Amino acid sequence: MKAGFYPRLALDGIRKNKRLYLPYLFTCTGMVMMYYIIVFLQYCDALSSLRGGSTIREMLGLGSWVIAFFACIFLFYTNSFLIRRRKKEFGLYHILGMDKKNIAKILFWETVMTGLFSLGVGLICGILLSKFAELGLVNIMQGNVTYTLDVSLIAILMSATMFGVIFVLLLLNSLRQVRFSNAITLLLSENTGEKPPRGGWFFGILGVLILGAAYYLAVTIKDPVSALMVFFIAVIMVIIGTYLVMIAGSVLFCRILQKKKNYYYKPKHFVSVSSMVYRMKRNGAGLASICILATMVLVMISSTASLYFGEEESLRSRYPRDINMSFLINDTGNLSDDFITSLQNDISTVLETYDITPKNAYQYRSISIAGLVDGTTVEPDVSDIYSFNFNTLSNVCQFYFVPLADYNAMMGTNETLADGEALIYTFRNDYQGDTISFNHGNTFKIKKKVTEFVEGDDTAMMFLSSMAVIVPDLENSIRGLDKLADYNGNRMISLKWRYHFDTGVEAKKQIELYRALHTAFVGTSANENYGFFSVRVESQEMEREDFYGLFGGLFYLGIILSIVFISAAVLIIYYKQISEGYEDQARFEIMQKIGMTKREIRKSINSQLLTVFLLPLILAALHLAFAFPIIRKLLLLFNLNQVALFAAATIISVIIFALFYTLVYRITSNAYYKIVSGAREDGR
Repeated sequence: MKAGFYPRLALDGIRKNKRLYLPYLFTCTGMVMMYYIIVFLQYCDALSSLRGGSTIREMLGLGSWVIAFFACIFLFYTNSFLIRRRKKEFGLYHILGMDKKNIAKILFWETVMTGLFSLGVGLICGILLSKFAELGLVNIMQGNVTYTLDVSLIAILMSATMFGVIFVLLLLNSLRQVRFSNAITLLLSENTGEKPPRGGWFFGILGVLILGAAYYLAVTIKDPVSALMVFFIAVIMVIIGTYLVMIAGSVLFCRILQKKKNYYYKPKHFVSVSSMVYRMKRNGAGLASICILATMVLVMISSTASLYFGEEESLRSRYPRDINMSFLINDTGNLSDDFITSLQNDISTVLETYDITPKNAYQYRSISIAGLVDGTTVEPDVSDIYSFNFNTLSNVCQFYFVPLADYNAMMGTNETLADGEALIYTFRNDYQGDTISFNHGNTFKIKKKVTEFVEGDDTAMMFLSSMAVIVPDLENSIRGLDKLADYNGNRMISLKWRYHFDTGVEAKKQIELYRALHTAFVGTSANENYGFFSVRVESQEMEREDFYGLFGGLFYLGIILSIVFISAAVLIIYYKQISEGYEDQARFEIMQKIGMTKREIRKSINSQLLTVFLLPLILAALHLAFAFPIIRKLLLLFNLNQVALFAAATIISVIIFALFYTLVYRITSNAYYKIVSGAREDGR
């Protein structure tokens, strides 16, 4: 054969199947473009000048792997539509004398052409749009904008390598399908219906049970730590349950509709239901994929948008005042009033240098220890706890013993306690006992569960739940606990004095004060002079950009991944409509010959819209509704407790996605209509 015969044959095959190949090429191109942009942003110089840039680099690195993994799975999924449509053509080649090696050469050149086109156009588009992406990221992170267009060689190399491997795998998968099929099977591949899956009732009920269990986990989670532990388990259960319910449910749904004679034996319902029966399993799998992608988009957008627009509250929860100081004391004697007064005087000396008077100040002493809660008993000794591991992490709590005098001074109250009594304040847990007993220590009768206490500092940083135990006498209350040591011999209690205050000055001067306090109190000489192990000085203004970078980066990454997943859902819908249109074309031609009008065809298609394509959207909204409690608790780990903000973000996301989903389906259903009604040639 002449040189160039197989490339020309491959190009001719792509051209004649342009209705199928163009969306596939656009998808491959879009995946390459998005991957290049993510990697470009990960290594771009603009992040180096931003505080919080290292955090966003890590998130973008994770996002690049997510896109690569998803691109591999999704391109395999969409490529299967192409191969299914082309099998008839390959079967014809086989009958005309081509062996499978010749067909393999055609597939090879088709893969080379699509791969080179996707990489070339995708990289060009990625390079052209990378600056817009950079400007958007820098703007979200509130950084300084530059207008120099850069090209990332490492992003080009990584994109070419990653998608080169994916296209090789796609070629091998296509060759496998042709290799194990004979000519007759290839010719009749489009006309072969699907047998109903065995055990449909069993798998359907199993899917409902799995979904019910996932929903139960989501709505019964009581604290953020438990939510973090079970979230990914619940996600996997939802995915499995959705596929089982959709696949088995589509069979059951079709059978129910067929038994309803008043519904089934009508022109607009008969064709659509019989078409669904013809491809039961594939129909259910496609709808399940759309549902999962829709759920992922809604969860990502609603949660990251909530974090981004609620970042100021999260910042203030973590850093409750302009300046936040925490001293780790080495001896209970240094928690005395005289020692604390001397520290305050030295801090005041630094403040006077900058002519700053503390405002909204509060200070308190605390002794903390972690323990495993079992009912009303706390086991703080790790050497006695065989189950002190990740599985029991949700039952581990950090306890802070706070003197009553400090609590009353902070909160402006006048509470009183007798010996053996305590007030408690819980953070991220819901302790209901009337007493609390510490093994190796004291037992306290809980006089009251107070509703107000200062949060922030290390309580906001920890994943663990925490409890403030307000006691009349600090030293006597922790007696026995001060003797406990960990596996390395270090004592388990931690003694701290915290001092937080606002400054009333502009951000620049706050940062100058922070640096002065850091110099005065942080370091070896300061520790030796004052007699404490260490001190942490934190400034709200110093940390603001890091917070904005983290939450802005999450929001930006959520937008990028949502675009990818939405594109995938759109392509699944499109290929579902196109492939089913070609499969149904012959049947609609017969129906038109016996009197079915194009208007009745349109009604049949609209019937399918109402009975099938709304199901993924409804189920995705249901998934999101049940996921709302667990996601809200996960947001607490970021110190975001704005339920109204999260609810508004969720509702807006659902409405916008529903409108977009409806628009996409209307457009693709028109393509289906034109194929089955003969309004347009089939593209061959």
